[in-house]
Amino acid sequence: MRRPFIALLGLGLLVTLPMPAFAQDGRVQQIIERYENANRWRDHVMIVAHRGGWKENGVIRWAENSRAGVRHSIGLGVEVVELDVRAARDGEYVVMHDSWLDRTTDCKGEVAERTLDELRTCHLVVEGSGEVTDETVPTLAEMLEVAKGQVLVNIDNKLGPDHVAGMVAVARRLGMEGEIILKENIFSAERLAAVKQAVADAGPKFRFMPIIADDAVEDPRFVETVTRAFSADMVEMVAWRGERKLLPDDGGALFAARMRAVAVRGDWHLWVNTYPIVDRPSGFTGRGRGDELAVQAGFPEEVYGFWAERGATVIQTDEPRAAIEWLERNGLRRPYGLTN
Repeated sequence: MRRPFIALLGLGLLVTLPMPAFAQDGRVQQIIERYENANRWRDHVMIVAHRGGWKENGVIRWAENSRAGVRHSIGLGVEVVELDVRAARDGEYVVMHDSWLDRTTDCKGEVAERTLDELRTCHLVVEGSGEVTDETVPTLAEMLEVAKGQVLVNIDNKLGPDHVAGMVAVARRLGMEGEIILKENIFSAERLAAVKQAVADAGPKFRFMPIIADDAVEDPRFVETVTRAFSADMVEMVAWRGERKLLPDDGGALFAARMRAVAVRGDWHLWVNTYPIVDRPSGFTGRGRGDELAVQAGFPEEVYGFWAERGATVIQTDEPRAAIEWLERNGLRRPYGLTN
């Protein structure tokens, strides 16, 4: 969705002075400017903290989808935090990845079977160590307030297109509709029509991002149709590893030359995922090139460098610190300017 260019104070400083890790007034506007102008920022890779930011060096250090994790990610300098959203029994939107409570809280049972008041008795747990935190299951509104004015929030809607309008309404009540990114998987003309209607029903001024997966879509013409339908500034590309055991030398159909040409013509960012999935081979959503190869095996150039060379300007990762540090050392991050 195209918006007027947002003027940046001291534009010359943008490429010469680094910004402190802690967000300053106006930083979210600078992030939005980069979000909306992909072709201007093809030499800068934005970082998305998966599940709000919960891992470092392969170890789970914060409860996923927690305030603590989001605040840490903001301090690192990420541009986006990703949060998973479900609904309590009384319809309140809460931030929780699983449909059940057992793995990430000290409660058991289904999220949808408990009211918000009941969920507020459930404390978030740091998976692995088993540490029970002081944080209880948060609402979407509470988590948005943590990020407000500092980073964009990518909402992973676990409930389907019928809930897009409701989630946007939460952000709108906080004056944050321009700081969220809603997304849905688009794989056919029928699905495109259904999601387009859901987005229209949600009203104006929020950001929508299509998800395209290469097990269903490989045709650049279809992707161009999708991006034009939503005036998209960003597309999440899922490059499945599949059953392959060896690392391919290319990024697959979604990162081929024709697709990159479509992205340039449409002035939108290509987003890739490098986070691991439990019980799946490493790099399952990134053609085998994921965080485990980058951090645990020690080959970040084969992951973050590989995807940057193939046109990715957004990386969603469980290792935001490692990704940012490697990208900065290799000239693939452009500093943010200071603001008044």
